[in-house]
Amino acid sequence: MTIAVDGPAAAGKGTLARTLADRLGLAYLDTGLLYRATGMAVRAAGGDPDNPGDAEAAARALDPTAIEPDALRGEDAGDAASRVAAIPAVRAALLDQQRAFARQPPAGARGAVLDGRDIGSVVCPDAPVKLFVTASVETRAKRRVLELRQRGQEGIESRVLQDMKARDARDSARGVAPLVPADDAVVLDTSDLDRDGALFGALALAGARLRAGPQGMGGPHTS
Repeated sequence: MTIAVDGPAAAGKGTLARTLADRLGLAYLDTGLLYRATGMAVRAAGGDPDNPGDAEAAARALDPTAIEPDALRGEDAGDAASRVAAIPAVRAALLDQQRAFARQPPAGARGAVLDGRDIGSVVCPDAPVKLFVTASVETRAKRRVLELRQRGQEGIESRVLQDMKARDARDSARGVAPLVPADDAVVLDTSDLDRDGALFGALALAGARLRAGPQGMGGPHTS
């Protein structure tokens, strides 16, 4: 079983994907960390995340086992990730790693949950369950500010909102693997849902999609 979870920043997809994996006994991969690690590796080397050569070199040299998630949660890492993710050569370099994880989940897991921005549309187009988790940009900005402050970091809502709008535009407009729901994805809007509500909705939608089988997967649905 492969569950693809896509959506914009701070929509709640990461928490939701991790919890789904835990509840269903599946392996979990936050694909965004691959792009964050690549972007920050470029900057650490004095390069430019917008430079295709710098970004591709960092992606091909990336060791996923050496990634430290806590060091990649800041806004700088998110911005760098969005920039390198727009480069086709970077996406190609990281695509095999993601597909290999889905094809052969670690520790003998019976399946995997992958979250990102193009899992259902590009990385795992044959996944039987595809969720596109979203929320209003205002709601997402408030969530990100709260998250930053809980970590002891400064979070100015107007600035976070502006940065988030710019990142949304960049992610949605890029020529390769733009941020869009897969044709057969179920859209879950979490604007008015807490974590438990989002999880309940995701489990219900995933269960319904699995029971429906291929014949019930024609076209996007919104819940």
